Amino acid sequence: MNKPLHPLDLAPASSGAGPTMAASPGLPPPPHESAHLHVSGQAAYTDDVPELQGTLHAALGLSPLAHGSLRGVDVERLRAQPGVIAVFTAADIPATNDCGPVIHDDPILASGSLRYLGQPVFLVVATTHELARRAAALAREVIQADALPAVRTARDAHAQGQYVLPPMHLTRETAPGALAQAMASAAHRLQGSLSVGGQEQFYLEGQVAYAMPTENAGLRVLCSTQHPSEMQHVVAHMLGWRQHQVQVECRRMGGGFGGKESQSAQFACCAALAAHLLQRPVKLRLDRDDDFLITGRRHGFEYDYAVGFDAEGRILAYEVTLIANAGHSADLSGAVLTRAICHVDNAYWLPNVAIHGFVAKTNTQSNTAFRGFGGPQGALITEFVLDSIARTLGRDPLAVRRANFYGIGQNNHTPYGQGVTDNVITPLVDQLAQSADYAARREAIARFNAGSPVLKKGLALTPVKFGISFNVVHLNQAGALVHIYTDGSVLVNHGGTEMGQGLNTKVAQVVAQELGLDFAAVRCTATDTHKVANTSATAASTGADLNGMAAQGAARTLRLRLAAFAAERHGGHTDAVRFSGGQVHTDDVTLPFATLVQQAYLARVQLWSDGFYTTPDLHWDAKTLTGHPFYYFAYGAAVSEVLVDTLTGEWRLLRADLLHDAGKSLNPALDIGQVEGAFIQGMGWLTMEELVWHPKTGLLLTHAPSTYKIPTANDCPATLRTALFDNANAQPTIHRSKAVGEPPLLLPFSVLLALRDAISAVGAHRVDPPLRAPATAEAILDAIEAVRAAAYP
Repeated sequence: MNKPLHPLDLAPASSGAGPTMAASPGLPPPPHESAHLHVSGQAAYTDDVPELQGTLHAALGLSPLAHGSLRGVDVERLRAQPGVIAVFTAADIPATNDCGPVIHDDPILASGSLRYLGQPVFLVVATTHELARRAAALAREVIQADALPAVRTARDAHAQGQYVLPPMHLTRETAPGALAQAMASAAHRLQGSLSVGGQEQFYLEGQVAYAMPTENAGLRVLCSTQHPSEMQHVVAHMLGWRQHQVQVECRRMGGGFGGKESQSAQFACCAALAAHLLQRPVKLRLDRDDDFLITGRRHGFEYDYAVGFDAEGRILAYEVTLIANAGHSADLSGAVLTRAICHVDNAYWLPNVAIHGFVAKTNTQSNTAFRGFGGPQGALITEFVLDSIARTLGRDPLAVRRANFYGIGQNNHTPYGQGVTDNVITPLVDQLAQSADYAARREAIARFNAGSPVLKKGLALTPVKFGISFNVVHLNQAGALVHIYTDGSVLVNHGGTEMGQGLNTKVAQVVAQELGLDFAAVRCTATDTHKVANTSATAASTGADLNGMAAQGAARTLRLRLAAFAAERHGGHTDAVRFSGGQVHTDDVTLPFATLVQQAYLARVQLWSDGFYTTPDLHWDAKTLTGHPFYYFAYGAAVSEVLVDTLTGEWRLLRADLLHDAGKSLNPALDIGQVEGAFIQGMGWLTMEELVWHPKTGLLLTHAPSTYKIPTANDCPATLRTALFDNANAQPTIHRSKAVGEPPLLLPFSVLLALRDAISAVGAHRVDPPLRAPATAEAILDAIEAVRAAAYP
């Protein structure tokens, strides 16, 4: 029986479409190096590693209170449970009870106080995973604590002046006092507020760590983490050990999205603690509910703004307050807020601007990194404000955006002082507006809405300018090792981690190209702190930029070394030796790469090398919030068309056109996959992924897939057109490519603002819709009711 059509199924995307845009021309790029393993179920993740004889399983007992004074734990009752081998509390930690990545304010196990409902209080170790979980589930009965008043929202914490870090303020004026003067004299002014929720990373593979004692007081920890070196550091600090006693490995993750950058430390520490104290292998694998209840996620933001602008929509004065919900501890909130402040401008010249940032301390999970790392939260408010400006003036929002774009040679410095010298936002937006038939579709949508009282369409085009580099300068470094074996095959190890994004594929491509080999001749191995030390997290979209350059440096050293040997052995000049197609060409001889390698080995030529790379030209003053924090900017834009049922609040994304600047793409197939994945993930954040805490108990109610809804294939538009903008990086990055992990997450701003456009049509575009995010059906209905009440009192 055919499923009956929903009203939203009846309206196709507006006409005016050109041909589907395709990826970069040329030969098809190699597939993801583990694609065949993924689809066949043979890709091994941490929990798939065969368990050693005698392996025990751990589970965490969680706080039943959002805030309380911890008096104790009935450990004897826990030890009496079936299968339980041991129970550990904070008192059992040999050295430092802390896993905070920056500020030491994040206990591994609660001690003295309870900070949020779900905070780990004790660790149960049992013979099986199920028995450990059953014992840990007694937490409510065995934890002895007295309840204290809890702060549940960022607004409440802000009102009480309760923060995890001092506030941040950044002001840029054309002259002293210009901001207040421009605001007061502006022909038009607006002020308002916006609320944007957080977002669960929802990695397919949950948090997991497997710790094994090794000889001579050592530990080997297999961990699903974006930051093996940090896991090594926190485990060593917890045990009071030297770092060389701890080895951390990660072959691959089943997704990370920032949620395994710092917050995998708690689980690595707990598994390592039990393994050390019991001298047996211990695995700690969270189930999805506990993962939700324990770990943090994307920071929800609250905003207050005031803006002055002229008749063309140009911003003359802009003041905005950002209140980030940090949760109970600092984690990475300082860096997240800094990046948010540095992205308030997005693609726009703001002559007079004041940005005030606060990281509110609440009795909730400690929020952390998530794809974009504050950048999306910073840019979103300005897109929202420009949308309101356009509606106030009765102008096309795209015209208002164009009026505010950064210029070339003038009006091209960010509020934090960095020049925008690689600006391609105008030609990129022009190309997209033409290929997506933006103008014709706006007219078609206006006609549709005029004749459709219930179903309303909306359209929006939004741009992206996203800075690439870590906010903290010293993190912008990477190392790699490249080994050539005597059969001509190559093994690479680098400090980045593979979480499905294709980093190992790109690094292998770089090495293969440098040595003139086929892709199949190069293999990347698991990230391992005993191979490349002191690595930075695979984050901030820098994985290929940093590790690709390090691996290229190592491979280039080997190529030059082999070229010198070839010239010496076979004649000719070193500079004339070429490596291509698995062959080595000198002036007089062509021979297989493997043959030259064998000759070099017999001549005792070193066939391995290391590489190291640091990103140049970076500096940052954290006190003044000024400097040159980004090596370059990545750009993009998207056009989204939606259809809204004004009776139910349901909606559909009918079509999306995405154009993204990946520089000279290393692998267009992987990059297009990243663009599309980021777009859908960001759409989920802004439209459906709602986090709800119980107003009295502080329990996160949306702690499972049954209540927390992420996008599915059914939410993807029937027409999704994705292309990469032809634009080699102005900076000498790896083969002039650009980062592509995080910037496209800002593209679905176009979906949220298209929904706002459709809601605005209910009031004939006379009222600015008060739409919050995520724009769930309830939020959409609330906005529709507000528009109707204001437009038709």
